[in-house]
Amino acid sequence: MGQALGCFQVDQSNVAIKEHFGKFDDVLEPGCHCLPWCLGFQIAGSLSLRVQQLDVRCETKTKDNVFVTVVASVQYRAVAEKASDAFYRLTNTREQIQSYVFDVIRASVPKLELDSVFEQKNDIAKAVEEELEKAMSTYGYEIVQTLIVDIEPDVNVKRAMNEINAAARLRLAANEKAEAEKILQIKKAEGEAESKYLSGLGIARQRQAIVDGLRDSVLAFSENVPGTTAKDVMDMVLVTQYFDTMKEIGASSKSSSVFIPHGPGAVKDIAVQIRDGLLQASASQIPN
Repeated sequence: MGQALGCFQVDQSNVAIKEHFGKFDDVLEPGCHCLPWCLGFQIAGSLSLRVQQLDVRCETKTKDNVFVTVVASVQYRAVAEKASDAFYRLTNTREQIQSYVFDVIRASVPKLELDSVFEQKNDIAKAVEEELEKAMSTYGYEIVQTLIVDIEPDVNVKRAMNEINAAARLRLAANEKAEAEKILQIKKAEGEAESKYLSGLGIARQRQAIVDGLRDSVLAFSENVPGTTAKDVMDMVLVTQYFDTMKEIGASSKSSSVFIPHGPGAVKDIAVQIRDGLLQASASQIPN
């Protein structure tokens, strides 16, 4: 009804292209405009000034002969001051942008190996943006942003990359485990050495205490019982120790069978052996 009365409305963030008998006449801003169609004026079409996005999937090959699919996201918009160029000079804006993206990606990626493509995707996006900005500004479009949103190698290549990464991590884990076991063994050996050292100190102190106790016992017995010699006291002490040992062996539930001479004469033999050992030790310490 508005067009029949010669009025036309342009929505916000849009512009309309007015023609006079098929020739470009003016760019209409948002609002209401008088358009006397009877005088040859008409609306050729409208153009959105909003930012638009185009996702482009481009398959190409890297320097190390790996096929990848690069997904580029291009954000663009028409420039209001060049609305006539944007409307008349391009038939299909999206296909034009896609062609430039293909050209830049297929010129950049084959120079790089696969790992470098992932590392330098920002450089690839910048190269695409610069080329698009230079080309599309002539047609009245502004490139707002260009992003490389995804790089998809072949499925088999992705699997191989994951296996390589997994193998490297397993090797690192094995090294760390071996190092930990080495540390445990070293600490265990140090602990055993310290334990044996302390055990040796304890045994030495125990033997020293036994010797001191026997000496005191011999001296006290000799003083209290006149006429006894040190040999008599030692024989009695050995007999006492012999029976104490037999008692402990018999009382222990975990002891094994032990076959030793158990007659009184065996005690005498043991005493003789001990005295002989002491005399030989004393004789070896006398200087020649």
